[in-house]
Parts: sequence; structure tokens; C-alpha cells
Amino acid sequence: MAEYKLEVSFAEPFTLDCCHCIYVTIIGTEGKSKRTNLDNTIAGKEGSYTVKTSLHLGQLLLVKLEKYNVFKKRKDDDPWFCSKIVVTTPEDDVILFPCYRWVSDRQQVELRGGKAMKAFEDDHHLLTDHRKRELKCHNDLYQWGTWSIGQRLPHIASFKDSSEIPDEACFSRAFELAFEKRMTNIELKLKGIFQFDSTVVEQWDIEAMKKVFWLKTTPTIPLSEYVSVHWMEDDFYGFQFLNGINPNMIQRCLELPHNFPVTEEMVKPFFHSCSSLQREMKKGNIFLCDYKGLVGLSTKVDNGEVLPLTPGLCLFYMIHDKLMPIAIQLTQQPSEQNPIFLPSDPECDWLLAKLFVKHADTIYHQFVYRVLNTHLLAEAFAVATLRSFPVIHPLYKLLIPHFRYTFQINVVARQLILAPGGPMFGTSLTPDGIGEFMGRAHSETTYSSLCLPENIRARGLESVPNFYYRDDGLKLWSIINRFVRAIVDHYYPSDSDVCRDSELQDWINEIFTQAFLGNESSGIPAAFHTVEEVTRFITMLIFNVSCQHAAVHLGQFAYGCWVPNSPLLLRKAPPTMKGQSSMKTFFETLPTVGQSVPFMAWVIAKKHTDSLFQIRLGFYPDEHFDEPAPKQMIKEFQAELAFLSDAITERNEDLVVPYNYLNPTQIENSITL
Repeated sequence: MAEYKLEVSFAEPFTLDCCHCIYVTIIGTEGKSKRTNLDNTIAGKEGSYTVKTSLHLGQLLLVKLEKYNVFKKRKDDDPWFCSKIVVTTPEDDVILFPCYRWVSDRQQVELRGGKAMKAFEDDHHLLTDHRKRELKCHNDLYQWGTWSIGQRLPHIASFKDSSEIPDEACFSRAFELAFEKRMTNIELKLKGIFQFDSTVVEQWDIEAMKKVFWLKTTPTIPLSEYVSVHWMEDDFYGFQFLNGINPNMIQRCLELPHNFPVTEEMVKPFFHSCSSLQREMKKGNIFLCDYKGLVGLSTKVDNGEVLPLTPGLCLFYMIHDKLMPIAIQLTQQPSEQNPIFLPSDPECDWLLAKLFVKHADTIYHQFVYRVLNTHLLAEAFAVATLRSFPVIHPLYKLLIPHFRYTFQINVVARQLILAPGGPMFGTSLTPDGIGEFMGRAHSETTYSSLCLPENIRARGLESVPNFYYRDDGLKLWSIINRFVRAIVDHYYPSDSDVCRDSELQDWINEIFTQAFLGNESSGIPAAFHTVEEVTRFITMLIFNVSCQHAAVHLGQFAYGCWVPNSPLLLRKAPPTMKGQSSMKTFFETLPTVGQSVPFMAWVIAKKHTDSLFQIRLGFYPDEHFDEPAPKQMIKEFQAELAFLSDAITERNEDLVVPYNYLNPTQIENSITL
């Protein structure tokens, strides 16, 4: 007689009563136990059980779970979420069998336990067969699809509706409904604000915009109010291109583009008395944002007028550690009708020019750096991971926490946010224009552009002062890289182990062909040959689905609720002559209240929903690793993140505008909103 002790953990309190029966079978190399009914008197979040066998089962291989509702012959609507099962053998060996999935009625679930294993390390036919069946099941569940908005975008999961997502890959249906209701309620309240006056405010003015801040329940409200006060100032305008919600466009300018004929005479007043544009470029003090990717995109028609979208250029000068805009050209081709605007021009001309650049920057931020480079790539990475790795694979265990709820939020976004009539469609671009824009951007996305250290070097931003996104981001990259290197080195002692792992090779090949559409010029590998290649790629993946997403996501409330600071659309054509604009022109150019409110409601709603499902970077409440070594590596990872968090908090105390978006306490492990 042998006894096996089981500790079964549930995700939430669950009562095993006379209506529900859960059976467990333990399978080993020397046989299997009888199908044992767990004690139906246990209720709560975990239970302790004993399975007795007539013979020793040998090395434990699998634990099989079955759930039945004895009064129903069909699937019931009360699935059971099993977190994990820990088995203690007669020899007191303790083996973890992770589950973290729903078990439905009359369903059999087989769990692998113990040390993470690669395919070529499995040495028992039951494990080999289980591995094949699991991958076959995942390939049936998680199939590739495309987003109808464009064919040149990363392929995504085939789910058209959140109801199609397997239960273990999505959050509560109630969350989806609650988020939609909250967004609708906020939109109604925002609209209601403007109906307290005798007439409904359709066109923005300063006082109307200030009313947006009726919601004073988040710690970022002071920054929102700071934006509302300082948005017209050139130094704060420049600051945002380094430390706002889109620090991705700015680059050092060593030579002016041929189509941006800024002369010495134009900008000399903004330099030191003895300096010049050429000298400042040589010294590395001149920077450029170029929005040429917007050329030729189709835009909507509003009141019979085609909405404007300016693929402009903006030149900046770093002086006294402040980045100042010094020249703006609103379209790519210079002409008399496309003047270069300067800070010395009439105030309204300069303010309008900056507004059109901000509009272009907002389009890039939302559709390229947030939706495309974080949300869509994360979804493609998740599909490839589930299709290529069984749950026992070490890289599945490492990566799966970084895809938590990604399917759900992306499907919901495509249904509610990015669908026609949704907040993100309140942009100047038509649906075809959005698809074309994102397709262009994706065709130009490179591996090095997704790797922050190389991205910073390529843009010449290594020595820019007060660039907190870079400073914090590079430190995070190094911390993640050390953690990933430790995990990968542990499971892949040599390059030959990398080459032998067929599942690893399938994974990167799926990412190359499905996420990057087989584009060799992207530099994305189609196969791995070395441990270093694996380490670099996984570092990039984790950084982008956690840190980079935080950098472009968390500040949207603070910077996006002040309409002139992040406009998704503008109504009037850009000025073609100087001296013809006024503040009346400026406010007529802004979107109307009705055009702005859906986007603002979405920003506010998600800001107040972020914390509901947050799991911080480096924290893994779902226990997947069973060995001491990776568990210790996780602890060291968390310690490094905590040290960095303390340093960022201390630095921010001395900043007028703190930068907290890459503070590890604010970064989520995965994209959940």
C-alpha cells in the first residue's frame, strides 16, 4: 500500500457538493492509481486529499482531472478553475503539477509535473504522446487570423469575439461589460458637463476644457492640470518628445533633410550669440521629428471638408538642458504655401504649427507605437507561444505570464475601441488610411528598432540630458536581460541545445512568418543558432509587452485629456501664410466636443480600470517553475526591480514633472489594457 498526498488549489472558493464530483488519477512509470473522487465536504480555495494505491507508481508522469455534474448529461455552466496540484510521494518528494485553467463538465485534463523539459529530453512514451496531444489541441484552439483593417499587419488570433477565447486565456466576462458600461457612463457625464450652460458648447474653449477635470480621484490629476497650464510653453512642448507618451519619434539631426530648407538666418536668434545651426548640429544639439509616414493617407470628410493630416517636420534645439522647438514645416514639400514656422512668428501662427505637429505625433503614438508595436505584436507572440510550446517547456513557463489577458483586451479593443464608431476611429484617418499607415510602419519595423539599446544608439540619443525614458528603459532592459540570460543559460547549457529544440525553432519561425510576414529585411530571425540569440529575442519580447507598453500607455490620461495636447483629429486646413491666424482660428481647428469626448471617456475609463487586473513586472503568482534555480532567479529579478523602483522614486522627488511610467511598481507583466 502506498499513499500519495495531494494539495489542490483553486482560483476562488469552490464547494464540492453532492452535485459536483471531481476525480483524480495519478499516472506513473509503474502504473496508475484508481480513479479517486475528491472528498465532497471540502470547501474553500484549497483542499488536502490522499490517494491510496496497492503498488508504488514509480516516477510520477501525469495527473488526470475529471469534473462531473451528476445531475446533468451535458456540459454545465459552472466550470472549476484549478490553479495547481502539489503531490507528495511516499518518499516525501514534492512535485508541482501546474494547471491554471478551467475544467468543464465531463472533461478530462491531464497535467504534466516536475522539472521543465524540452522535447528531446522526454524519455517516456506517455510523456511524448501527451506532448503531441497538447500541441495538437493548442493548434486547434489558437489559430492564426488577420485583422480586416489591413493585410500588411502582424497576424493575430482568429477570435472574432471574446466568447470564442478559451476560458483560461481571458478574464471575467463581467469585466468586459463593466469596462464598456464605465466608458459609456463617463462619456455621458462628460457630455453632461457642457449642458449645464444655457447653450451646449460644441466648440472648445479654455474654460470648457478645464471642466474635463471633474474626475479628481487619481494621483495623475496634478500632472493633468500641469499640462493644462503649461501646454503652450515651448520648453514643456519639447519635454514631451523625450518624456511624454511618445518618446519614439525624436532623433539627433546631424544634417538637415533636403526638403527642410531651414536657413541660418531663420534660427540664428535662438542660439548663443556666437553659434550657428551648423555648429550646433556638429555639437549634437539639434534634433528632428519627421512624420513623412503620413504622406498620401486618406482622411475623412467632415461637413463637406476633407480633414487635414500634415506629414510635417519639427526641428528642436537643446539649450540649457531643455529641448526647444525652433522650426516647423507642416508638409514634406517646401513651397511658398508651406512656410517654415518659427518661435519668432506671431503667437497664433506658432501655436497652430505646434498643434499640427502634435496631431501627427498623436497619430503615430496611438497607431504605431501603442497598437501596432505593443498590442498586435504581443498577440502574435502569444499565439506562437501557445501553438509551439507545451506547458512543460521552460520557455512556456517563462513567457506565459507576459501574455495574461492579452487576447481578451485586444479582441475587446477591436470590438469597442478600434471598430468604426469607436473612440480610436475618431481620428482624421479613414479605416483604409489607418490600415495603410500601420502597414507601412510594420514593413519598416526592424528587430533593432524593437531593442531599446540599439534604438537609442540609432537615433543618436545616448547623451541627451534629462531623458528619463531612456535612462529608466535601459536599466530595465539590462535587468530583464540578466534575468532572461540566467533562465536561458540554465535550460540551454550550449548552442547545440538551442539547435536541437524543435519546438523553439518552430516558435521563432512562426513569429518570423506570422508576426513579421517573412520580411527578411526586418532582421527578425527565422531560426535560432545560439544561446545569445535566444536571450536577446526573449529580452526584447518581455521588454516590449511590459515596459514599452507602460511607457506609451500610462501617460495617456495625464497628457491626453487636454484636447490641444493630443488631438486625434483637426478640422481646419493648416495655415499657408503667416500672420493670418488668431485664437479663434486655433479653437476652430480643434475637434468639437462631440468628436473629442469618446476618446477622452475611453482614456479616463481605462485609467480607472488599470489596477483591477494588474500584476507587476517580475511577479508570477501563477506557479509554473518547480525547480529551485528558476525560483531563485525570479527572487533576484524582483530584488533588482525593487532597487530600481526606489531610485526612480527618489529621483522623481526633485523633478517638477516626475517620470514614473517606467517605475517597476507601475509596469504590468502583460498587456491587460
